Amino acid sequence: MERYHYGQPNEDEVKPEHNLILKGRKQLEITGVKHVESFDNEEFLLETVMGFLAIRGQNLKMKNLSVERGIVLINGKIIDLLYLDEHEGDKAKGFFSKLFK
Repeated sequence: MERYHYGQPNEDEVKPEHNLILKGRKQLEITGVKHVESFDNEEFLLETVMGFLAIRGQNLKMKNLSVERGIVLINGKIIDLLYLDEHEGDKAKGFFSKLFK
């Protein structure tokens, strides 16, 4: 028997959205961020609802972090964005920890 939901979905069924908004390669807004693994002025590693995301660039600065809303705003020159799927999470942490040292 199929179930139908009317009205608002249960909180357990709602997944946060994950979006990237890049403005002129100088400002990057990211939603759906679960955790900031590491960052410096050249590299950021974020865990998002859609897997790990590495951001590389120059003079990178975190301008805004809203943990409860899962939003990160990064300013600087964005050079590279790279995803690893969330099921590769352990590999991603190992790979990026070597890359970011």
